[in-house]
Formats: sequence, structure tokens, C-alpha cells
Amino acid sequence: MSSLRIIFMGTPEFAVPSLELLIQNKFNVVAVVTAPDKPQGRGQKLISSPVKVAALQHSLPVLQPVNLKSTAFLEELKSYHANLQIVVAFRMLPQTVWAMPALGTFNLHASLLPQYRGAAPINWAIIHGEKETGVTTFFLKHEIDTGSIIFQEKEPIHENDDAGSLYERLMTKGAALVLKTVQAIEAGNYPNLPQTNNEELKHAPKIFKETCVINWNQPAKKIVDFVRGLSPYPGAWTILNGKTYKIFKCETSTNHNQQPITSNELWTIHQDALKIRTSDGWISVLEFQPEGKKRMTVEEFLRGNKL
Repeated sequence: MSSLRIIFMGTPEFAVPSLELLIQNKFNVVAVVTAPDKPQGRGQKLISSPVKVAALQHSLPVLQPVNLKSTAFLEELKSYHANLQIVVAFRMLPQTVWAMPALGTFNLHASLLPQYRGAAPINWAIIHGEKETGVTTFFLKHEIDTGSIIFQEKEPIHENDDAGSLYERLMTKGAALVLKTVQAIEAGNYPNLPQTNNEELKHAPKIFKETCVINWNQPAKKIVDFVRGLSPYPGAWTILNGKTYKIFKCETSTNHNQQPITSNELWTIHQDALKIRTSDGWISVLEFQPEGKKRMTVEEFLRGNKL
């Protein structure tokens, strides 16, 4: 067992492989900090975070503070005498928390910092049409996502990637980078490189519902990237005939010669496709979710419905 005493902080599925890999490699995770249970569904049943579920499977102590600055939480955190803290997809920490351990607190971020600082780096990298992204481990400091870089690993963004497929690959690659970082810190031999801003920075702010509305006055390629970057969650959306449609998959349309079944100046329905006009052409919608229905292909929808 490693001599390090580690507190792991995280909440969603993205953080679970990092925690599991640390445990598999015999690192001493003394406690896990995650979000409080949240009510979900019609019955408002309390649901634990994926990180909490994983921690309990390994019989690890779990802390679920509402207030990260509360005296009770800070005293409990100190009681574990951790010398290293690891953050993977958790909340912004106050300095009293991240400065507590002797070896510091490092974070895993799903971009090649300093690019795409913020809450949604995977989404925004695809939305902006990037061909490459990656994962970064860095030490926390006061300004969010600005601390000294420890390690980075690059990952290509493929043309058929959406946020979901890229999320899965970065989740796995990020876990390996967390392990590499802990091993280097334990050995006392690791980079500690200040972030440099030699190019125009792109940011990754939190995404809200209004962020996801599609602007059809943009070029087709930009709209396709926008849809990919928001699929499968939270989903880009638009309104047709007064109803909301979430669009999960689309492509630029190279064949628009066939006679439409239904059309107006913005969109047309063909035998197996819904095509929507953009500023420089058309896109074909492939998968979407009509209001009040489940996700489906356009072909499935057009068999028994009309827009």
C-alpha cells in the first residue's frame, strides 16, 4: 500500500474510472467527497452519485457536504490527515479545502489547458470544430483552471464523434493520467509548469437550455458541429410548426434534387429525410426527439407521423 493518504473528490460517471484505477493500484484512498444525494423521478427517490456508489462498493468513507466552507466539514476533512487531494468533475473548491494537504490538490480537466477552461470543455471543443483535444492534470489555485500543469495527453476528435463518444474516451484516458500523476507525485518527480497564454483562448462555460437553441442562419458545418457537441446531452433543439424538436444527429446534405413531399422556405420532407435550410445550403436530420416522444431516426418518425 502506498504511503500517500489520498482524498478523492468527484461526482459523475466521468470520475469513477479514476477512483477505481487508484484502488486497483493499491493507493490509499482514505475518504471520498461527493455531492449530496438528489431526489429524482416521479417518486423523488434519493439517488446517490456514481462516485458514491463506487466508494461504498469499496467500503470507503463518504463525505457529502452541502457547504464546503462549513466548520463541521473542514474538521472532518482534516481528521483524515490526507497529504494529497484529487478532484475529478467536482465543484469549485474554496482555498481552505484545496490548500489543506501538504502535497496539494490536483484536478483532472477534459481539455488541453489553457484552452477550454470552464465547466463544459468536451462540448465546446466539438462545437468549435476542433480536430484535437485531450486531458490535463494540474494543481489547483485560486483562479479556476489556471494552476500549474503536471501532465497532458492528446486525443483526436473524429468527424463522427459527438460529446458522448468523446466523453467515453476522455474518461478512460483521464483515469490513466490521474494514475500517472499520483505515481509521479509519490516519486517526487513531476512537472509543475505554469500555464502560458500565447494564443487566443477559447472558453467552455456552463451550458444552459438557451445555449442549445440552433441558429439556422449559420453555415451547415457549424450547425452539424453544434449538434454533435450537444449530443446526447443536453441536446440541441429547434422549433418546427410550434413544437420543440431535439436534434441529436445530422449531416450536411449533398443531394437536394428530389421532389419534397412537404416543404416551406426553411425545411422540406423527402421520403426518408428531413432537410433544413442553413445560410449556405441544407442539412439532413438523421436522429431527433419530437416533443413528447422518444429519440428516434427521422425515417422511423416519418413512417407514421407528419410534421
